[in-house]
Amino acid sequence: MRLTGKTAIVTGGASGFGAGIVRKFTAEGARVMIADINPTTARDLADQMGDHALACTVDVSDGASVDAMAQTAMTTWGHVDILVNNAGVTHLPTPLEDVSEEDFDRVVAINIKSVYLTARALVPHMKIRGAGCLLNIASTAGLSPRPRLNWYNASKGWMITASKTMAVELAPSGVRVNALCPVAGETPLLKSFMGEDTPEMRAKFLATIPLGRFSTPQDMGNAACFLCSDEASMITGTALEVDGGRCI
Repeated sequence: MRLTGKTAIVTGGASGFGAGIVRKFTAEGARVMIADINPTTARDLADQMGDHALACTVDVSDGASVDAMAQTAMTTWGHVDILVNNAGVTHLPTPLEDVSEEDFDRVVAINIKSVYLTARALVPHMKIRGAGCLLNIASTAGLSPRPRLNWYNASKGWMITASKTMAVELAPSGVRVNALCPVAGETPLLKSFMGEDTPEMRAKFLATIPLGRFSTPQDMGNAACFLCSDEASMITGTALEVDGGRCI
C-alpha cells in the first residue's frame, strides 16, 4: 500500500496506459481522479475501482476545462499529491511534410500544451504545500525516433525536456517531476503508430524490442507507482525507459 493517503489525478486515465496507472494506484491505496475526455469510459472504470476513484470529464488542451478539473479535485480532497500527465495523441505514419496542420495542432495541443495547463493549475498548490509529484508520460519516440512519426516524436522529446527543466525549477519547493518512456503498447494508439494492425506490422515493431513484447498498462502502472511513491523520494528529473530494451 505504497500510496495510502495520497490523492492523484491521471489524465487520459480511462483507457490504455492511463487505466493501468489508475488500477495500480487504487490497488496501492491512493484516491484517484480518472480525468478523461470520454465521460462514459471514465465513469465505467471509476465504478470498477469503487470508492477510491472519481471520474471527471476534461479536455486537457483547454485551460478552463483543466482549471475546472483541478478545482473539482481540490474541492473533493482538499489537496492533490500526484499528477500524471498521460493523455496523448499521435498522427498516422506520414512523411513529415505531409502531416496536416490540423493533425499537427492537435498533437501540440494535447501532448504539449496540456502539460503547461496542468502545471499552471496545480503547481502553485504543490508549492504552497511544499510537496507533490508530477509524472509525464513521454515515449521512446522522444529518445529514439521512428521515421514518419516526426511531429509525435518531437512532442515527446519536448515532454522529456520539459520534465527535466520542471524538476530543476521545482526541486527547491519539494516538488518532484519525472517522465516515463514506454515503447509502443497494447493500447488504442497502437494501430495509429503502426498505420495498420497486421501480424506483419506487429512482427516488424516487435523485432526492434529486445525483450520481444510490447509495453502493457500493467508495466506502466508499476513504474508509475514507484516514481510517485515515497520510495522514489530522491528521484527527480529522470526519463525512465519502460521499453524492453528498445533504446539500447
